[in-house]
Amino acid sequence: MRVITFIAALLLVTPVTGQLNKQLYDSHNKYLEKSVVPRRFKQEDVAALVGKLGPAFRVRQVGRSAEGRAISLISYGNGPVNVLMWSQMHGDETTATRAILDIFRFLQADDSFNNLRTKINSSITWHFIPMLNPDGAARFTRRNHDGIDINRDALRLQTPEGRILKRVRDSLKAGWGFNLHDQGRGTSVNGKPATISLLAPPFNQARGVNETRGDAMQLTKYLHDQITAFIPGQIGIYPDDFEPRAFGDNMQKWGTRTILIESGGFGDDYEKQEIRRLNFVLLVTAADAIANNAYEKVPVDSYHEIPKNADDRMMELIVYNLNYEGLRRDIGIDRREIDSEDFRKYYAKGFISDIGDLSTAHAYKTFDASDYIVKRGKVYEPVLESIGQLEALDTQKLLGEGFTDFIVKDFDPFNSAFPYQVHSKVAMGAQGVQMGGNPSLIFERSGVVEFALINGVVIALK
Repeated sequence: MRVITFIAALLLVTPVTGQLNKQLYDSHNKYLEKSVVPRRFKQEDVAALVGKLGPAFRVRQVGRSAEGRAISLISYGNGPVNVLMWSQMHGDETTATRAILDIFRFLQADDSFNNLRTKINSSITWHFIPMLNPDGAARFTRRNHDGIDINRDALRLQTPEGRILKRVRDSLKAGWGFNLHDQGRGTSVNGKPATISLLAPPFNQARGVNETRGDAMQLTKYLHDQITAFIPGQIGIYPDDFEPRAFGDNMQKWGTRTILIESGGFGDDYEKQEIRRLNFVLLVTAADAIANNAYEKVPVDSYHEIPKNADDRMMELIVYNLNYEGLRRDIGIDRREIDSEDFRKYYAKGFISDIGDLSTAHAYKTFDASDYIVKRGKVYEPVLESIGQLEALDTQKLLGEGFTDFIVKDFDPFNSAFPYQVHSKVAMGAQGVQMGGNPSLIFERSGVVEFALINGVVIALK
């Protein structure tokens, strides 16, 4: 009877592991930090939120960036195991930073997860560096002020940001380290987007497995199993070549059990809100698993059951069997982001990244043009003064007549989501099919326009 009572009490302390991931996933919106939603934000946005954290958190400045921006370490809990999570080592990789801000709200809440918070608080001390590269974040770029990739500075420690991370790890003697990054939407695994990629980095060229890396491999597989139901087939192992200059590999070498989490692509979630949610689940589940030693039950070798990221990349769109100007071919289309002056906004432009036989390639979306007559879209000739004049037109009717491109003198692409090609100059017309081009095409059947390709997106007229 005593044993049964003990087990029942244990179940009351922490939600059943198999249910915790689902509970966290379903509850995430309650903790969403709504002041930082888009991918593009800056150090001052994060600092303002950190400055409002309650007494359960300890905040200290651990240094400054090359341009003098403050870098903070936020700590929660009083347990014997130090768990360090750092994000935005690359300034334009912001998914995990937003998830960390959600975790701060989660840890301050008072609800059905209180027992979990108590367990974490007493078992681990949870440390966060939400933004290691604030100078890169200011320009939404990967590298720091001096153009150095901080994640290749673990040996020379030339960057102040790299020195801060090393000093924090050493001072904490961190038992666990979580290296949080974003990877491109084109990263794939088994023909699908690699929405999340994981890695227990090697500590030597031989990719050996010592106790430190073995523990990291166990927890990595544990985390894979916790989120696979949400993104089946879309989790991969990041390439595990030993990189002697990288922080993850060296953290493992220095004795910190280290896990890399890379956030990739998911459907039309260009702002990575769903992947932010998955990061929230992953990181809280990781803290719980470390607090409970739940990962210890996972066989080390099962880590190798996780499929590896593929060499081929996902395109945004493949149009198959495009019969255009006397030649039938496939075209692959991707998108690039054009930054605003302050780097807080962007607009996307499609471009052709491949032409030819793409029958073995993969894309988020596909369109088969076999049954259509394909023509170049037409430019609407009257020059419009403002976007208001464009919105007043019956653009659906004009699209049916083959007009895909419009000229508007006063047009701000950063504050418009108009689904047509809008140009500010008369000389810029609808482009044809060429590498790097952004063609506007219409797809006719029986003399009726049924679809159009505009700015890398297929639009259905019906």
